[in-house]
Amino acid sequence: MRKTTVNHDFPPLKNDLILRAARGERTERAPVWVMRQAGRYLPEFRKVREQHPFFEICQTPALATEITLQPIRRYSGLLDAAIIFSDILVIPQAMGMTVEMPEGKGPTFPQPLAGPDDLAKLKYPVDVDHELGYVYEAITMTRKELKGEVPLIGFCGSPWTLMAYMIQGGGSRGGFHSAKRWIFQYPLASKELLSRITTVCVDFLIGQVRAGAQLVQVFDSWASELSPHDFEEFSLPYLTKIAREVKMGLLAESLQPVPIILFAKGANYALADLARSSGYDVLGLDWCIEPQVARGLAGDSVALQGNIDPDILYGGKDAIEREVERMCKGFRSGSRQGPKGWIANLGHGITPGVDPEDMRHFLSCVHRYSSGELQ
Repeated sequence: MRKTTVNHDFPPLKNDLILRAARGERTERAPVWVMRQAGRYLPEFRKVREQHPFFEICQTPALATEITLQPIRRYSGLLDAAIIFSDILVIPQAMGMTVEMPEGKGPTFPQPLAGPDDLAKLKYPVDVDHELGYVYEAITMTRKELKGEVPLIGFCGSPWTLMAYMIQGGGSRGGFHSAKRWIFQYPLASKELLSRITTVCVDFLIGQVRAGAQLVQVFDSWASELSPHDFEEFSLPYLTKIAREVKMGLLAESLQPVPIILFAKGANYALADLARSSGYDVLGLDWCIEPQVARGLAGDSVALQGNIDPDILYGGKDAIEREVERMCKGFRSGSRQGPKGWIANLGHGITPGVDPEDMRHFLSCVHRYSSGELQ
């Protein structure tokens, strides 16, 4: 791997709260951001979306920068990180697949992978810098436009989650039957596909850090579709490889190491193993586990992120306040000091029907109730 000297001359960072929490440090309050915080619940996003198709926004650095900055402007002083506006499915696009995003329907693959012979249709190896350079440009532009207000997060999908989409042809409320048929009927071909995706993920994350990302997150959104046994065979090895090779790659390029977050939705049973040996600095939690239980499983070797039920944002301000207070007490575990190694977030992404002012109330409540001064 080539060594690269990077000097983007970014503005100095004014708020490093999330970076300190990701390193496992005790912070004066919990840093907070929200998955999908730049998106459809914001009227300013919908206005841009009226004029531009979804992937056009992703592929146009100026538009992606604008969308990334929208929640930072709206909630100035309340959010502790920005996350670059993109999509996990840019990786299948880079591998030669067509992905469409019809309004109101979600991602669609007109020609999903039907069987192992279709692997020959995929680009491999992938020139990630060429295929996904627009993401890097957006990251660099956004870092400069943030003016150091908060750190910027980059991301990718996990190999299993991306494979599930590529075979299933889109999201599936009824289950990923086609994708799971692959792992049972074609285990070797499945592992070949997972390995290829893993290589692209590694290159993509390193490129995002090179471009200016200060943290990166891997979304294993469909980990919940796998049994513990199948997660261990068809997801965990590739997740572990990503963490290991990204860290090695950054070192080889003399790039500053950054915290790496894993969000494996529905894989709470694997927390102890993930904390012990996956190589991630932060483990994201869904809302189906109590904070004290999660900390007991993960120990103190990793930071935790999460994990309030996203639907609490539909419950009204009193409910938001009550549940945020409960979450904060759980992660503080009785300490009178500020939280240690905890990043506040939802247990999944914010959904389109949320009132932006309820999001504001959620963020404000985290600020108040995560402080060690509150009992």
